[in-house]
Amino acid sequence: MRFLHVVAGFVLSFELPIPIYWVILHPFGAFWRTRIRSAFWIAGLTAWIGGGVLLWIFRHSLLAATMPPWPAIALGFALIGVEIYLFARVERELGSRRLVGHAELTGTGEMFAGGLYAHVRHPRYTGMFSAVVGAALIAGTPRLWLVLAIWWVFALLVIRLEERELATRFGAGYAEYRARVPAFLPFHVLARGE
Repeated sequence: MRFLHVVAGFVLSFELPIPIYWVILHPFGAFWRTRIRSAFWIAGLTAWIGGGVLLWIFRHSLLAATMPPWPAIALGFALIGVEIYLFARVERELGSRRLVGHAELTGTGEMFAGGLYAHVRHPRYTGMFSAVVGAALIAGTPRLWLVLAIWWVFALLVIRLEERELATRFGAGYAEYRARVPAFLPFHVLARGE
């Protein structure tokens, strides 16, 4: 059980702070534009130290004391594996600097619509959601699922901020891309009015 808690804790401590990082950067892009190095340090330390401390404080109420069923463990590890694959692929396609927001802060870079991005607009977030669900399956409690539901809404709001920033930066090209390519899954789940 301890191994499952370590894996779940590691995944959650890596993934849950990501929307916090972006909410520090996206709405204040003009402010950070002249403080790029500081932006990465402040956003990164705030998000991951704050998230790590909160997870540590509440770990006993978020991680189950009993072993989940084996199918849940297997599915959980498979979903975490999806995240590892997507993270490596996105890093290879975009590069580390773009992955952490360098293009957003500098206002540079070209829109990339190849590779995974030809199939989904946000493969990195797809991986993040996958890993968080996987971690909850292998060591979660009902309380963790509730926390994740609230976190999911917050993450979707942050993604809206990002999409607004991309639309501003890339204009009609991004609007066409957004209309053509689904957000998270390689097929349209909702009607075109998404």
